[in-house]
Parts: sequence; C-alpha cells; structure tokens
Amino acid sequence: MSARARIVGWMLFLVALALSVSLSATWSILLSRLDSRVSAELENETEKLRRFVANETKDSPPRSAAALLDLFLSVNAPDRWETYFRVVGDEVRISGVDRLAPVENDQALLRRIRAVTQRPVAGWTDSAAGRVRYAAIPVQVGGEVGQFVVAVFYDAHREEIVASVQTLAITGLAALTLAGGAGWFVAGRVLAPIRLVRQTAEAISDSSDLTRRLDVTGNDDVAALAATFNHMLDRLDHAFAAQRTFADDAGHELRTPITVIRGHLELMGDDPDDQRDTLALVNDELARMNRLVDDLLTLAKAGQPNFVTLEPVELAELTVGAVARARALADRKWRVDEVAEQYALADQQRLTQALMQLMANAVRHTGDGDLVAAGSAVRDGQVVLWVRDSGPGVAPEDRERIFQRFERSRIAGEGSGLGLSIVRSIAEAHDGRAFVMDAPGGGAQFVLTFPFVLEEAA
Repeated sequence: MSARARIVGWMLFLVALALSVSLSATWSILLSRLDSRVSAELENETEKLRRFVANETKDSPPRSAAALLDLFLSVNAPDRWETYFRVVGDEVRISGVDRLAPVENDQALLRRIRAVTQRPVAGWTDSAAGRVRYAAIPVQVGGEVGQFVVAVFYDAHREEIVASVQTLAITGLAALTLAGGAGWFVAGRVLAPIRLVRQTAEAISDSSDLTRRLDVTGNDDVAALAATFNHMLDRLDHAFAAQRTFADDAGHELRTPITVIRGHLELMGDDPDDQRDTLALVNDELARMNRLVDDLLTLAKAGQPNFVTLEPVELAELTVGAVARARALADRKWRVDEVAEQYALADQQRLTQALMQLMANAVRHTGDGDLVAAGSAVRDGQVVLWVRDSGPGVAPEDRERIFQRFERSRIAGEGSGLGLSIVRSIAEAHDGRAFVMDAPGGGAQFVLTFPFVLEEAA
C-alpha cells in the first residue's frame, strides 16, 4: 500500500471513529433528554390537574368526579403525540383530539388504572403505535373516585430522534466521502515531491547521472527534504567526481614510473654496477610514486567535510614554526617578514602543510643564498599568509594555470605538479583563496587568505 493510501486510510479511519463517537453520544444524550422531557410532561399535567381541582372545588364542589374530569378535558388539549382520557368506574371518555392508537381500549391497562385510588402512578404499556408512557392521577369527589390519564406515545418521539440521528449519519457519511476525496488530492500534492525524490533516485540508480536536481518550492518539511536530497546529490556528485579524478590522475601519472621501473628491471644484467644504478633509479621512482600518491590522496580528501578541523590557531606561532621547519629544506636566506599577534579559527595542521608546500616550491625555484620569506597578518577581517622568494617570478598568463593539477613549475619541470593544487584546496576548505603576485623587489609572492579572525592574543 502506498504512503498516499495509508495517509488517506488513517485519516478516514480517525474521522469515521470520531463521527461514530459523536453519533453515539448524540443518540444517548437525545434519549436521555427525551426521558427527562416525558417525565417532566407527566409531572406538569399532574400539577395542572391538582391546581384545577383545587380551584374548582374551592367554592362549591362539583356534582361528581366524572363531571370534574370532563370539565378538565374540555379546557385542556393534549400536545403532539399525547392523549388524555378519564376513567370513572366502567365509563371511559377520551379527549376529542386524534391519537395514534386507542390505548383506552386496553383492558389490562384499564384494570391497572382503576386500581389507582390514593396517589398518582406512572408506568409503561404497549400499543399499536409502540410503547406508551402514562400517568394515572386519581380524583375523588364525594364517594366517587375517577382517574385522569395522560398517555405519551414514547416511540413516536423516539422515531424523531432516530430520524435526526440518521440524517446526521447520512450527512457525516457524505462529508466523510468528500473528505476522502479531498484528502486523496491533498495527500497527492503533499507527497508529490517525495515521489519525485523516489523517481529521481531511481533514474540516478539506473543511469548513474548525478546532475539531476529537484525543484524546491515552499518552506515546509517536504521542501526541506527535497533541499536535503539535492544537497546529498551535490555531495555525491562531488565525491564521484573526486573519485574519478583521483583514478584518472593516478592511472595517468603512475603509468610512467611503473613503465620506467619495469623497463630497467627487465634490462638489468648481472653487472654489480648496473644493478646498483638500476636499484637507485627504482628507489627514486618509488619515492616519487609515494609522494604522488600522498598528494593525490590529499586532493581527494579536500572535498570531504572533515578535511579541516577548525580551532583557534595562533598565527605568530604558525608562521615562525613553518619557517623553522623549512630551514632544513635548503641553504636559503630564510626570513620572517611579519607576524599577526592574533588567533584565527583554522586548521593548524593544514595551514602548516600549505606553507611548507609554498616554501618547498620557493626552494625549487631559487638558489643557494637567495631569499625566501614568510609572513602573516590580519587585514580587513581576512587572515593573510604569504611566502615570497627572490626567484624568477611567475608570468601573468601563468598565475592561474599553475594552481591546476599537474601544471608544473615556473621554469623547470620538477615536482609532481600537485603542490599548488593542494595549497588552493586548503585555502578553499577555509572559505578562502590562494593566488600569486609579484613580490616586492622581484620574485614571486604566494598568498593564502581566509576569514574568521577570532580575537587578539593575550
């Protein structure tokens, strides 16, 4: 069963349950009120007869109980679905108003009525029109005793309630049908984005096309689901693209050193010198492959959410520490231009990696005694880290290209061509950027900037 059918089914079940409870409560309340109303009517007629008898006998008593009751019948008419009659001995006289059934002909009822001589008695009897609620009120004039009877056709009143409840039930059933149709339509509209999510997921599963996206409309939970699904597709697309790039790059770049190693091993003879040279070449190629794989793995991780772990980083310590580590790379004139005495929200390990890549790049393009300097500053809400050298610099047309993968150095072809790509990935992971410009006094200055300055160091 589809979610749409389940939603509509549960909705109709709950509405039907509420309607059933409402009808049951209405039935019980109306019946209870009917009983109270009938009892009140009998008590009212009893009190009216008592007042009438007291008023008529105040000055001069009537000739007989029959005459008194006949006079009362002549001035009081029964309400709808009621009948009045009096019994005096064997004589029975009814009210002139039509009644539903001749209850006065019931001999068993008349015997019970004639036995009422002291106080009013109420009871039930059956008739052709259903159950009847009656009250027999005794009246005594002289030595003659008569009974005034009020009979209420209870089932007739009850049929009114039955008809009302039936009308409510039919109306509720019609409303339930309309609610079901409206609920089916509304549920279809609400679940349409979910169906689209499912269809898109099926299409992607069949074609491996991660470029499809859902149209997000509104701001409810379903729209949030569609937006989350699109975000998930973005991450999957990025992850698959990184995976494909990694596989392509690894296959392309590792093929050459593997071919070189295999060729030299196949040609290696028994001469010890030849073997020594071959093993040295193999070790060099394997080391280069290891560095290449490490760089590729770093770039593959760059798009993942946990690539950087942000924490307060002391920029002065970061800058000085990176220069101290880089002194072992080569004999250069190492210098710290400037340090920022502030803390920034960043990943210290990744920033150190980026600075070391930039300084290693500067070493490859400078000679002994040349200048390599690094610095840090906070300017206009941006953290600025830089490494500059006194080398040949970078031509303006190459300043964007060298940050791409496997685009090698400014002059020579050394390195894997991934170092500056790693620097840019680290900068972008910090919501920043990396670029190169002319250094003061000549050479190149590589700059990494990102926001999130926290507070000045104590």
